[in-house]
Amino acid sequence: MKKVTLLAEVQDDLCRGCKTCEKVCPVLAISVIDRKAKVKADQCRACGNCESRCPFYAIKMVKRAEPFTIGVDVAKHDREAIRELCEKAHLNPEQVLCYCVGVRAEEVAAAILEGAKTPEEISLRTGIRTGCTIECVQPLLRLIDAAGIELKPIENGWQWYGITPTAWTLPEETVEKYSKRGFYFREDKELLERIVHTPLEGEDR
Repeated sequence: MKKVTLLAEVQDDLCRGCKTCEKVCPVLAISVIDRKAKVKADQCRACGNCESRCPFYAIKMVKRAEPFTIGVDVAKHDREAIRELCEKAHLNPEQVLCYCVGVRAEEVAAAILEGAKTPEEISLRTGIRTGCTIECVQPLLRLIDAAGIELKPIENGWQWYGITPTAWTLPEETVEKYSKRGFYFREDKELLERIVHTPLEGEDR
């Protein structure tokens, strides 16, 4: 759960319509219309990316008159379906994916089961990627891929992602080559697999 207490506010007299804010918003809450940035207040998740990246200092984060909380209730979803999706992505449901907000793999899986199909939609529902916006995109993409969802470029073309290699996707020739140089890819994979399949409280596995 994330409590959203701030809102991005644009100072029109300083905004030059450069679209930098569009490129860095993880939930597509800001866009340039008639050469001025406009914020969709109900969509802004207060990450502050637009404020920190604006080259003209035209955006500031202000307190919301009415803060609200976002998050997906995992208890409303089938536990086995969540477990299955997480394991397919090589994640334990209780793994924290977003340390800034505290979003776990199970919550992202639940958002996908609810119908979210893009990183932006999942971020809107859970708050993932609305802290530092950096560390959690890869496990998020792994869950989307595990769900069989094919990402396509969105209309404005700014948001696009690629999945980095993991212990499960490294080519065997790479594993073999570097295992002789002091790397432990196979051992790492075995350890990660144990984490993935660690039972949750109340599970009989």
